[in-house]
Amino acid sequence: MEVLEREPQLGALSDYAADARVGHGRLVLVAGEAGAGKSTVVAELRRRARDLRWAEGACDGLSTPRPLAPLFDAAGQLGGDLLEACRRGAPRDRLFALLLDTLSAEPTVLVVEDAHWADESTLDLLRFLGRRIGRTPSLLVVTYRDDELGATDPLRLLLGDLALQRTTRRIEVGPLSAAAVGRLARGSGHEPSQVYRLTAGNPFFVTEVIRNGHHALPPAARDIVLARLARVSTPARHVAAAAAVAGAQIDPDLLGTASGATSGHLDELLDSGILRSDATGLRFRHELGRIAVQRQLPAHRRRDLHVRLLAAMIAHEIDDEALLAYQAEGAHDTDAVLRFAPLAGRRAAGLGAHREAAAQYERALRFAGGLDAGRRASLHAALGAELSLLDRWADAASAWETAHALYREIGNVRDAGDALRRLARVKWRLNQGPEAYRLSGAALELLEPLGESEQVARALVLHGMHELQQGHPDEALRLTDRAEMLAGRLGLPDVLADALDNRGTVLMTLGDPQWDGALRQALAISVTAGLDDQAGRAYANLVAGLVDEHRYAAAERAYLDGTAFCEDNDVSTYGVCLAGSRALMLTRLDRWDEAEAVASELLARPTLSPSNRFAPLVARGLSLVRRGDRSGEQALDEAVGHARATGEPTWLVETVLPRAEAHWLAGDRGRAARLLGDVLPLASSVNRPLGGSLAVWARRLDLPRPEGLADESLPLPVRHSLAGDHAAAARAWEEVGCVYEAGLAAWDGGADDDLRAALDRFDRLEAGPAARLTRRRMRERGLAKVSVGPRAATRAHPAGLTAREQEVLALIAMGLSNGEIAESLVISPRTVHHHVSAVLAKLGVTTRREAAQVAGRLGVVPAER
Repeated sequence: MEVLEREPQLGALSDYAADARVGHGRLVLVAGEAGAGKSTVVAELRRRARDLRWAEGACDGLSTPRPLAPLFDAAGQLGGDLLEACRRGAPRDRLFALLLDTLSAEPTVLVVEDAHWADESTLDLLRFLGRRIGRTPSLLVVTYRDDELGATDPLRLLLGDLALQRTTRRIEVGPLSAAAVGRLARGSGHEPSQVYRLTAGNPFFVTEVIRNGHHALPPAARDIVLARLARVSTPARHVAAAAAVAGAQIDPDLLGTASGATSGHLDELLDSGILRSDATGLRFRHELGRIAVQRQLPAHRRRDLHVRLLAAMIAHEIDDEALLAYQAEGAHDTDAVLRFAPLAGRRAAGLGAHREAAAQYERALRFAGGLDAGRRASLHAALGAELSLLDRWADAASAWETAHALYREIGNVRDAGDALRRLARVKWRLNQGPEAYRLSGAALELLEPLGESEQVARALVLHGMHELQQGHPDEALRLTDRAEMLAGRLGLPDVLADALDNRGTVLMTLGDPQWDGALRQALAISVTAGLDDQAGRAYANLVAGLVDEHRYAAAERAYLDGTAFCEDNDVSTYGVCLAGSRALMLTRLDRWDEAEAVASELLARPTLSPSNRFAPLVARGLSLVRRGDRSGEQALDEAVGHARATGEPTWLVETVLPRAEAHWLAGDRGRAARLLGDVLPLASSVNRPLGGSLAVWARRLDLPRPEGLADESLPLPVRHSLAGDHAAAARAWEEVGCVYEAGLAAWDGGADDDLRAALDRFDRLEAGPAARLTRRRMRERGLAKVSVGPRAATRAHPAGLTAREQEVLALIAMGLSNGEIAESLVISPRTVHHHVSAVLAKLGVTTRREAAQVAGRLGVVPAER
């Protein structure tokens, strides 16, 4: 059947292939609904670009997909070192590097189909290649269904990251027009308008209806597929049923063993269009077809087919543990599930496919009732480790609690103590600080009598961190010293790096200027030893400390280095921490639009752990309330609530300070003073810059100065304020780029000139609440010629967008890409990405097209024509 209305897409793909041939590789994202013809477009490109080497792979539609299925598919076609590495089970980092080397060696088109089903490790592979493909002479084509991606889908988050790359291109494959459907239906005996009405121009449905050959049009794709299946022989239908249960990729030999399929049966299914052949074997022509055939099978027939397929796979010595585990569960074969699912879990974890690893351990545990306590404990521990990497902290807590209880039941004290340590870490992530502190102490108490060990070293590090978080820096330093010595004796570079990281944060709390040296040493050890997690943590704490000390230029450099490291090494948790610190820095530098955009994007992430919500909540809340938007108070209230749950002094002060400021800006000085008074005793338990800010606000609200703060350890503008030299404080704040803080310092001065200087700064920033308080104070003092302030340029935006976000929305509606928006507004592509994410979230939509449509309805920009 001819390819219609796809020349724009094919022309663009041909152009991108030409770019690749001369060394300018491209990542092309091909989007469209199920049946839109994405694969047809790719197949037509292959026909036109025969001079290029091709490799294709597809993601599985199974409930627990095979990790890195597209890579292994492609390796079988590309051969060489990549194929050998796959066969010997090389680590995923090595596989990624070898695939990149292969794509760099000669012009290649690598196609990854059905990325909406991608496992976690395949998403990581696409991120890895997407950032590097521009340096190769190759084209990476990724197809996916855009109509099945929710706002929180991992692929949608990946697409947002890839959109920032200069080499990324997007192609949309939409439905056919009525004219095109009419052309295809010509001579079929079907009324073209009826075909178009039934199919809405979906090419797959159009093709199925026309091929169906009946005047009574089937009402759905399922009926179309089953109608075609009804026209083949009974033996061929049995083979099709086995193929549907076998999975997305079908081995003809395996199918023959399991179902008695002959070449004649397979030819019949291929000729009918139910199956198709490709470089990796057989597949259903469309996944909708496989699902339709599988779902119409009675439960007892599905189970029988799973039994047959499992036996055939074992007989053929197929070593795909994930597929074996899938067939074993379908066959209700307990022994086989317990044999293959844990193996599949370990393999998936080794490839970085942690969602799939967790699913395999959960599968094993569904069949583990008859296992002894030790094996069940190991499965729960393995599950807890994977869930912790997925931000599924509540589920991880349950897994570690069960593992700990089972280890205790069998008298395995060492593993019981280690499970307790892991549970303490999870509880901290759940903002249960006091419980985390109790558990880490109990773990150390349980493990220490067993003598020096890796488990004791790790417990010392964790409990040291919790001692600091509970406001006990001296005890934290003592435990850190012990952890460092033990890590050195046992040769544990990761524990040593974590201990040095602890030391840096403790020294900062104590006001020791050498704190960043310890963190940089931890970073150097981590990078040298390839410890991505520890390096990410060191970067995150270094940036947070530099921001707290108002060393913003150094913080920006460290942020850029750290973000690049986390992106290159897929350390997403600490990448989020870095983004949170940046949001706080932007807030303090009065870049409130940018701060809110970064914070809003972070808060929209469904997997954001409670502990990672603090910084974006504070940044968003302050950025709003300082400009008179009291909806920011909700974010600040949430932050305070989380902080109280942790019981940690740092978070209590970090969140109460902005909440007290919000009360003060709203005119409720008494409430601000009461809230702040509750945390004054914590001043000596937090880092000196934070304690200094607490002291300044205490003075502003006529509260006593907190005890335990040595002036020489405080930032310069804070020292000036506490000494009563508010003019010097204002100048010092200006020098580090904090105009709003300079205005507050001038307000504290209280003299006529001070108040005029404060008002000028607040008006320049459009900080309405602080400006109103200043005008009121000036009028109460009887000052003449108090300016009325800037007039609001526009009424409130109907969707709550900031001025910058309105500009971005208008450019989105004009069809501009992120790069083009960045050029137009003279901002970075990453900042544009944050703004676009915030706009989509505020409008309640998931695509740029929907945003443009909503903007038109709101009258914000001209409606689309």
